[in-house]
Amino acid sequence: MAEKAKRIFLIVLDSVGIGEMPDAAQYGDEGSNTLAACAASGKLLVPNMIRLGLSEIDGVSLPSGGEVPAGSFARLEELSKGKDTTIGHWEIAGIVSPKPMPTYPNGFPKEVLDEFSRRTGRAVLCNRPYSGTKVIEDYGEEHMKTGALIVYTSADSVFQIAAHEAIVPIEQQYEYCEIAREILQGEHGVGRVIARPFIGEPGSFKRTSNRHDFSLKPPAETMLDRLGQAGLDTIGVGKIYDIFAGKGISETYRTTGNTNGMEVTRVLAEKDFHGLCFVNLVDFDMMYGHRNDVTGYTLALNEFDRWLGDFLPLMRRGDVLMITADHGCDPATPSTDHSREYTPLLIYGNQIPAGVNLGTKKGFCRIAATVCDLFGISPEGLGESLLPALQ
Repeated sequence: MAEKAKRIFLIVLDSVGIGEMPDAAQYGDEGSNTLAACAASGKLLVPNMIRLGLSEIDGVSLPSGGEVPAGSFARLEELSKGKDTTIGHWEIAGIVSPKPMPTYPNGFPKEVLDEFSRRTGRAVLCNRPYSGTKVIEDYGEEHMKTGALIVYTSADSVFQIAAHEAIVPIEQQYEYCEIAREILQGEHGVGRVIARPFIGEPGSFKRTSNRHDFSLKPPAETMLDRLGQAGLDTIGVGKIYDIFAGKGISETYRTTGNTNGMEVTRVLAEKDFHGLCFVNLVDFDMMYGHRNDVTGYTLALNEFDRWLGDFLPLMRRGDVLMITADHGCDPATPSTDHSREYTPLLIYGNQIPAGVNLGTKKGFCRIAATVCDLFGISPEGLGESLLPALQ
């Protein structure tokens, strides 16, 4: 490559999988295909992603754009054992996790909750897997009367704390999460401790945008560390800072959802920086995948695609756009959990050749290696770069 990248925009469409992986049966995810579920709704309209090559990716059944795609593209297979946000993003950044993070289908053990209650001074309600909206409906009134914290989990490696903002001020909720994060290490090192604040009255509770994730620190060097060591900017948009516990992030922008995240990214595209803008758009997963809302999921993809049509003209010489996902969350299956799926990779920029089908590649970590390679930084230890195939 004669020209190094100046800016890379890496956008993770959280949970937009493109079909079951070979080991999907081990996770109970046979037949999952998030993108196909949206296409089957008859409402999917994503011409800009198709223009970049989405319909040409292995296994994707969407109408072709009828011309050579403007970008290059691949189907990625996860190497890590898991299907959650943390493990998916860590692998995108260069860390392969050989074993899944702990999950608690029967709730957290007594010794964990006893220590949590001792340190917070509050009792605990629920302690089992639960829907985030249903748990406040079922336990919110008791929480308001007693001050006990609603602790629950899901199929993911998460310890979630729901509390009413009028009963437990938001900063105190975050302090409780930090306490839980300190407790949940080693054997009980869940991927994320999550503050799930809500407001309202019994019968009309509503979660707020003050959610905050407290992740484990990545156990090894990531592309973010590598880029930072080279003096490049590492900008996180959305929950990127939370996922990496701030490690390797030079600048962060919290967002209230997809629309806000896309607007922040557009504004950043108009600024001068040298490095990586790493974006997570969470609504696909949080608002639609986990709620089995096929129509909502599809319309969110359409919204992103319209935004993409406006974003592409903002790209400058030396810019590279990479669009991918971290796992699946098929909204059309009975399950409300993540699904073990392949993910798409679209790569576009003035130094990226058009129409190159990179096929199916093992490892989301291909992205980390390729990002480093595009900046002229050694990807050694992070994965195998796709750049040689794009020369």
